[in-house]
Amino acid sequence: MSYKRVAAAIIVHNGKIFIAQRPEGKSLAHYWELPGGKQEQGESLTECLHRELSEELNIDAVIGDFFMQSTFDYDFGTIELNAYFAFLKNQTDIKSNEHENTAWVTPQELSRYQFAPADISIIEALKKAKI
Repeated sequence: MSYKRVAAAIIVHNGKIFIAQRPEGKSLAHYWELPGGKQEQGESLTECLHRELSEELNIDAVIGDFFMQSTFDYDFGTIELNAYFAFLKNQTDIKSNEHENTAWVTPQELSRYQFAPADISIIEALKKAKI
């Protein structure tokens, strides 16, 4: 069984959080998630997150404070999800190269979306956080 370390971004702007929906053909298709990706050998989690946000969303983000970690055992392996706050360097539109849909939502609106299991404990904590 594989073990993957993943970095996820809590991108906050004007009191809203950016979320993205996984596309058809990928594992966990149609589930919503915080954007990010797998850590590559030799990079820190914050470097990983900066790279993934650039590749997937075409944004240059400032990676902020660590928020929390969630670990979940899927059929295909274990995911260790590390969530960090992230902020857009310039106010540009986010253009996803990877996702089916994206949305800016308030913490209270997070309950309307079906998140990937590894994201759920982080989402629950975000609903209670002061953003």
